[in-house]
Amino acid sequence: MKYLFVGLGNPGSKYEETRHNIGFKVLEALAKELGGTFSLQKTAEVAEVKFKGRTLVLVKPTTYMNLSGKAVNYYLQQEKISRENLVVVTDDLALPFGKLRMKGKGSDGGHNGLKDIQATLNTTEYCRLRFGVGADFHKGQQVDYVLGEWSPEERETLNERIAVAAEFLKSFAAIGIQLTMTNWNGK
Repeated sequence: MKYLFVGLGNPGSKYEETRHNIGFKVLEALAKELGGTFSLQKTAEVAEVKFKGRTLVLVKPTTYMNLSGKAVNYYLQQEKISRENLVVVTDDLALPFGKLRMKGKGSDGGHNGLKDIQATLNTTEYCRLRFGVGADFHKGQQVDYVLGEWSPEERETLNERIAVAAEFLKSFAAIGIQLTMTNWNGK
């Protein structure tokens, strides 16, 4: 069984510690835990790891957020992975900081990365793991907020929340979306 886990973010050190790059951070933590390393490949940095007899293909697109669909589509086809085994890890302004929620389908919620994936795959029927980044910004400051770095208060628990997000992904591969949502949503 093969799974494709795509973390959304923007490439480059300028964006490395920003809220928008939480998808990258989650996949980096999972790769580290399972002994994988990322290498630059077509449209993405990719790591392949094993977990409970399953192959997890971890993808960090290098196409910038608003063109994420290109890498998702390429690796689904290249690795011959069904859309049912895809999880996209993304930041979410609608959830409080650190709150995690997995959903099997849904709207893009105004997120440019999800918009592009939806347009490229021509469906909203794919799993996403939403990582809450909160919405502590003034009207019109959304871009600055998501491209801003974590506050000192957020940094105190960030690694613990990233570790929980990695557990979501391992659970998805081991027991599927329904049980993962039951067992992990709200944690």
